Amino acid sequence: MSRKHKLIPIAALSLLAALALVACASQAAKPAPVNHRLFLDVHHLGAGKVTAEAVAEAHQKDLAVEGDYGVHFLNYWVDEASGTVVCLSEAPDAAAVNAAHGAAHGLLADEVMEVTQGE
Repeated sequence: MSRKHKLIPIAALSLLAALALVACASQAAKPAPVNHRLFLDVHHLGAGKVTAEAVAEAHQKDLAVEGDYGVHFLNYWVDEASGTVVCLSEAPDAAAVNAAHGAAHGLLADEVMEVTQGE
C-alpha cells in the first residue's frame, strides 16, 4: 500500500501559523478612538420639510465622509411632523460633527451638545 500524502516542511507550517495569527489579529475589534466623546446634534428643518427617506440618504453621506473628520455617526432619529432630526455621534469635539455634516450634505446642526451615556 503506497502513501500519497504530501509532507509539509516544518518551516512552511511555522509560516502558515504566523500568517494565521496575523489574519486573526487584523480581524480583531478595533479599540475605541482615543479622546472621542458622544454628541447629540439637532437639526430644526421645519414642519413638513423633512422625510425619513431624505434623512437616511443624508446619513449615508455622513458615513461616507466621517473618517475625514474623526467622527463616527452612530444613529439618528427623525420627527417628520416637526421637521426635527437628531443625530448621535462619537467625535473629538462639536466642531468636527458640524464640519462632517457640512461636507456631507451642507445641513449644519442648530445645536450640538456633548452627552454621557447612562448605564
